[in-house]
Amino acid sequence: MRAIWKRELKSYFQTVTGWLFIAATLALFGLYFYVYNMYYGSTDISSTLSAVTFLFLVTVPILTMRTLAEERKNKTDQLILTSPVSVEKVVLAKYLATGTVFTISVAVMCLAPLIMSAYGNVAFAKSYVGVLGFWLYGMTCIAIGTFVSSLTESIVISAVLTFVFLFVGYLMTGITNLISQNGNIITKILGCYDLTKHMDMLMQGILDVSGIVYYLSMIILFLFLTVQSIQKRRWSMSSKKLKLGVFSSAMVVIGIVVTVAVNLVVNALPSSITSIDLTAQKMYSISDDTKEILHNLDEDVTIYVLEAEGNMDDTLATTLKRYEGESSHISVEYKDPSVYPNFYRDYTDDTSITRKSLIVESSKRSKVINYSNIYETSIDYSTYSSQTTGYDGEGQLTSAISYVTSDEMPVMCELQGHGETALNGNFKDAIEKANVTLNSLNLMQADSIPEDAQALIINGPTSDFSSDDASKVIDYINKGGKLFVTLSYTDADMSNFYSVLNEFGITAVEGMVMESNTGSYYQAPYYLLPNVESSALTSGVDGYVFTPYAVGLAYNTDTENVTYTPLLTTSDAAYSKTDTTSSLEQTEDDIAGPFTVGLKAEKTMDDTSADILVYSSMSMFTDDADSMVSGNNLSVFSKSIASYIPEDSGSAVVIPVKEYDSSTLTVPASVVIASAVIGIAVIPLLLLAIGIVIWMRRRKK
Repeated sequence: MRAIWKRELKSYFQTVTGWLFIAATLALFGLYFYVYNMYYGSTDISSTLSAVTFLFLVTVPILTMRTLAEERKNKTDQLILTSPVSVEKVVLAKYLATGTVFTISVAVMCLAPLIMSAYGNVAFAKSYVGVLGFWLYGMTCIAIGTFVSSLTESIVISAVLTFVFLFVGYLMTGITNLISQNGNIITKILGCYDLTKHMDMLMQGILDVSGIVYYLSMIILFLFLTVQSIQKRRWSMSSKKLKLGVFSSAMVVIGIVVTVAVNLVVNALPSSITSIDLTAQKMYSISDDTKEILHNLDEDVTIYVLEAEGNMDDTLATTLKRYEGESSHISVEYKDPSVYPNFYRDYTDDTSITRKSLIVESSKRSKVINYSNIYETSIDYSTYSSQTTGYDGEGQLTSAISYVTSDEMPVMCELQGHGETALNGNFKDAIEKANVTLNSLNLMQADSIPEDAQALIINGPTSDFSSDDASKVIDYINKGGKLFVTLSYTDADMSNFYSVLNEFGITAVEGMVMESNTGSYYQAPYYLLPNVESSALTSGVDGYVFTPYAVGLAYNTDTENVTYTPLLTTSDAAYSKTDTTSSLEQTEDDIAGPFTVGLKAEKTMDDTSADILVYSSMSMFTDDADSMVSGNNLSVFSKSIASYIPEDSGSAVVIPVKEYDSSTLTVPASVVIASAVIGIAVIPLLLLAIGIVIWMRRRKK
């Protein structure tokens, strides 16, 4: 077998065929690598690989057309039939020789992520899983070409038929969608020959076992069919009356049945077992918090998708499969709006609901998730174009499931009337995702804070409380209330408001906090990047928290019955600037640090306890500030709000948006030009020239 493999491999490089295949493959790869990765700076190699796959429709037929057809034409196939080496080994050796030629080109492509890493951050795991998908797809195409080559003695017919086989497999997704977007028995049968679906999953960064099994089983099946095709001729030669033996027919059927059965078994396994998410952001995984909620479900939840299954968003469809796989109480049903145009009207009167939107329903209630909320977008005001920046499928689904299964919805009050800033943007959305009912509260119009309020939010007041307002808040504290407070730097007298903080032994330091340590601020000394202390509320933070215009917090750790947990702290070089109208340099009138700028305090009383979370910068909980640190401020906010929600409500988990990797490669212009010249011209032309020289020299002999 090894001798046959060597002979076949050598034959590819003694003619132009092998050199031409590698040259053409690398030339097209070099073109897209130059455009996507070097010129535009994309860190994703999968898009480059995906663009090359259509070339297989032409190159694979050329590479495989002689594999067995030429043997048959020259009557040397009789040597195979009478060889002491089994037919199976001969076919495998020929296939491996052809596959080796293809693998050489893939091995060269494997250098691309290493080259890219010199100019930026590259997700190697995702990149090489994409390469694996590309290689498996190519090897499957070669197996198909090998089989077709065994059917005829004409290399032209072999090439044409291989092209047809590959072209149909390449377009099978579109073909099945044309037949029925909702799916039926015909599309399911045809879908078995969808050659690109599993490759796409692998290129997205999902190590999909079912996809790997699919390609390996297809390779084995087509090699098996090749053997049976050759065996058929053996039977035909031994008996003129027997054109296709019963043995051969039965084996073909058994081979197909076994292949289908293996794939059905693997596909029936939960996606949590068969696929591993290797993307840096875990885009296709669900978090442990979501898994815990799903494992604790004790009632059925149905997720209706307003779209035909065959036309579904791949990312969202993968997420939905994860949810189904984690709990037997979750079921997903697709409702094509073309078939059920008024289905959504039973759940909402909102006419802005779009295709691919979701409806989550339990026996208690339902919730509609508009598709526009699944993805986070931002506007590039230089071009006035919209750009997708994050994926919130898990966050929206987990929130909806918690909402429809919870017995009661938690309520929080947002205080107004003292110049407070209303929560907005992603921070208001985070409260909604926690299924919290947020009510505005003006103490001028209320005798007290509602007893059902899980927490009172006081977001950066700029004018002082009245003594009556302060008393109402203090009464709420004494009854075991919970406060979420942010401070705004102001010169106004805030003594009544500060009396609320004093209930917990907390005082606001005069002035605005500045940093002298250059590693602890961004651009200006009042744009703080404080130390993130270890706590449950900061456990998800990986990197900086941006805290601009902060007021220092002071507290006495010896305060009776109060426990303090610092969350955010400055460096020892920080100081509080008492006069911000003059120079920002530290003077003798300024107050030396360090300071706390994020603090949790718990006050124990006779039969209850009260909590307060104080963040000394109102501006830190805005979208602008949050965008500076890739969502870390929002993570702190979400965990802070969730800590005030009773765990038995099912709403105490807020899953943050999964931000897309927006990093790009920074490639010097000279390297960009060099990559184009070398990848598109030099290497392919050199390989082609070598092949032509070898072919001409052999021809002269």
